Amino acid sequence: MRTKKYNDRELSWLDFNQRVLGEALDSSNPLLERLKFLAITASNLDEFFMVRVGGLQLLSRQKAGTVDSTKTSSPEKQLRKIRKKTQKMVTSQYGCFLDQLGPELKKNGIQRITPDSLTEQQRIFAEGIFSQELYSILTPIAVTSKDDFPYLANCTINLCVQLQGHQDHTSTRFAILPFGRSLNRVITLPSGGGYEYILTEDVVSLFAERFFPNETVIECVPFRVTRNADLAVSENRTSDLMTQMIRVLDARRKGEYVRLELDQMMTSTSLSFLQQVLDIDDADIFRVSGPLDLSLFFQIANLPGFDKLKNTPWPPMALPQADSGQSIFETIAQSDLILYHPYDSFDPVIRLLEEAAEDPDVLAIKQVLYRTNRNSRVIKALIKAAHRGKYVTVIVELKARFDEQHNIEQAEELEKSGVQVIYGIRDLKTHAKVCLVVRREPQGIQRYVHFGTGNYNESTALLYSDASFMTCNNELGQDAAVFFNAVTGDSQTHRFHKIHVAPIGLREKLIEMIQAEIHRKQQGQEALIMAKWNSLVDRPLIDALYEASQAGVSVKLNIRGICCLRAGVPGLSENIEVVSVIDRFLEHSRIIYFHHGGSPRVYLSSADGMPRNLDRRIELLVPIENRSCADQLTNILEIYFQDNVKGHYLDRDNTYHKKSPDSEEDRCRSQEFLYLHTLKQIKQENPLKPSTFEPHRAPRRNKQ
Repeated sequence: MRTKKYNDRELSWLDFNQRVLGEALDSSNPLLERLKFLAITASNLDEFFMVRVGGLQLLSRQKAGTVDSTKTSSPEKQLRKIRKKTQKMVTSQYGCFLDQLGPELKKNGIQRITPDSLTEQQRIFAEGIFSQELYSILTPIAVTSKDDFPYLANCTINLCVQLQGHQDHTSTRFAILPFGRSLNRVITLPSGGGYEYILTEDVVSLFAERFFPNETVIECVPFRVTRNADLAVSENRTSDLMTQMIRVLDARRKGEYVRLELDQMMTSTSLSFLQQVLDIDDADIFRVSGPLDLSLFFQIANLPGFDKLKNTPWPPMALPQADSGQSIFETIAQSDLILYHPYDSFDPVIRLLEEAAEDPDVLAIKQVLYRTNRNSRVIKALIKAAHRGKYVTVIVELKARFDEQHNIEQAEELEKSGVQVIYGIRDLKTHAKVCLVVRREPQGIQRYVHFGTGNYNESTALLYSDASFMTCNNELGQDAAVFFNAVTGDSQTHRFHKIHVAPIGLREKLIEMIQAEIHRKQQGQEALIMAKWNSLVDRPLIDALYEASQAGVSVKLNIRGICCLRAGVPGLSENIEVVSVIDRFLEHSRIIYFHHGGSPRVYLSSADGMPRNLDRRIELLVPIENRSCADQLTNILEIYFQDNVKGHYLDRDNTYHKKSPDSEEDRCRSQEFLYLHTLKQIKQENPLKPSTFEPHRAPRRNKQ
C-alpha cells in the first residue's frame, strides 16, 4: 500500500483544536484555566467555520476540483470529513462543560442559574433587568418567509419565538429577537455567597410573553448563525483599496450562512422554520445540550476574587541589559538584544518608539503594522513623532483578517496626524514585523532596527510566545532601509546583504539551507535541522525535509497547529520528530536552526511554513549572527523538544501523544522552564538590593 505523504490540512487543524480541548479536560490544570481553554476552542471553531468551512462551501458551489494538501480530495469530501469531526468535537466540548467544569465550578462557588432555579429575590432582580433594560433594547421582528427575515449579525445570539394567538388557537406564527453585539451575555445575580449568574437569553425567554400581548409563547429557544467570512478584496488598479476593504467588510456581514447552532430542546416545528428561512442543510446544523457559544466563558474565567482557581501569575520581566534607566539606543549600541516574550517584557520595543518620538536626533521612523491593540502606545508614539516633525512612514495592513475595521480606523488616525500611511501592498499581505529608526549621531547616520515574530501589540505580547531582535548592525540596518524603500516605492526587488524576503526568495533560502545539511550528512558530518513554526503546510518545504530525513539528517520540528508533514514514517520521515506545545501562552515564535557543520545558522522569521506566507505575503527571514543571541535562541528551541508535560508528539499514525516523566526530577514543562530560567538569570545579573541603609560608624575607642 502506498504511503500517504501529507496530512489533511483541515483535519490537522481540528486535531490542534482537540489538543487545546485536552487542556480543558486536564484536571491538573486550575479550574478557571480549564474553562478558558474551553472558551478558546469555541472561539477557534467559530473562525474555522467562518473561513475554512465557508471557503470550502463556496468552492463546492463553484464545482471546484481538488483542494486539500494531498491534491486528491474534493470540497464535498473535505466537508464531509470536517462535519463528522466537528460534530464529535462539539459533543466533547459540551461533555467537558456539563460533566466536569460545571459541577466543579459549582463546588467552588461559581454557578449558572437557570430560570427554574431562581430564588424569589433573584427573580425580582432579573425581572427588573428585563423591564428597565432589555425590553427597551430588544426588538421582536415578525417573520413569515425568507423575504422578511431580519439581518442577523455573525456569531451572535438570537431567540426564535413560536407564538399562538388567543383567539385563533389553530394557527402559529414566528418572531425573531436578535441580540446583536452590544448585549452582555452574563448577568450577575444577587447571591448569599460565591458568584451566581444567569444568561441574558434565559432572562429574555423567561419574560418573552411581554413582547407579545394577547398571544401565547409556545416556544422561545436560542440559536446562532455563522456566516462565510472567506472573502477576498478585488485589488484592481482603478479602485481605492480603502473603499474596496469597506465593501468586503459589508459583504462579510451579509455572507451566506455556513452553520446553525441551536438548543437541542428546540422543537421540530421551530427547527423546520429556521432551516427554511436560512436555507441551510441538515449537515450544517449543530444541536447542543448547553449554552450556545462557549466563548462566553472567557468572562467567567476572568472573574476577580477566584485566584486560587487560576494559574500563579508569570509576569513579564525587565532584563537588566534593557534597564529603563538607560537610553534604549545606548543599550542596543552596546550589544544586539534578544527578547523572548512574554517572559521578557515587551517594554524595550515600546521604548524604542517612544524614545524615538522624543529624541531630537531621530530623523525618521518606518514600521509595518499588521495587528495592534486598542489605545496602543505604538500608535501614540508614531503620532507624537509625526507631530514633532519626524519623517514617519507606516505600512498598515488593511487586509489583516478580522482586524480590517480596526486597522482602517488606525490608518485614518495616523494619516490625520501627518504620518505617511501605505495601505498595504497590492495583491500581497504585508506580514513582516519590522521597525526602523534612523538617528543622527556624531559618527553619522545610525539605523536601529527591531525584527520580530509577533505583532506590535502590547496585549498579545503578554499572552503570545514571540521573539524580538533589536540591533544597530549596519548591514541589517541597510537591509531594513532597502526593504521599506522597495515596498513603499513600488520598485523592483533590490539585493539585500543579510535578510531574505517572501515571496521572492524566502522559501528558496530555506530549501537551500536544508540541502546544505543533506550535503554535509552525505559527507559524513553531523547534520541537524530544528524549526519552530505555527503551521507547516508547504509541500516543497515538506518534501525538502523528507529528503533530509532520508539522507539521515536529524530534523526536529515544533509545530503548534497544522502539520501536513507526517513524522516517523519508515522510508519517508523516520528521522523527523514533531512536537506541539499547548500551554498557558500561545506559541507564536518562528525560529529556524541549521547545524551547518558546527557553525550554526540561526534565523528569526515572521513567516510560517505555509504557501500563503511564502507566496502571497511579504515576510522576512532574518539571520541572527551575534553568537550570544543565536545561542539564546538555540537553547529556547531545544527545550521544547524535552517537554514531557505539555508537549504533544506526532506518531507515525498521525495521532498525538504526551510523554510522561519517569520521575518528578525528570519533569520538563518548557514554558515553566523558560519562565524560571529568565527569573533566575535576572536575579543573578541584578541581585536584590538591601532593603535598609546601614551606615559605617566610627570604631569604638577605649576611654583612658
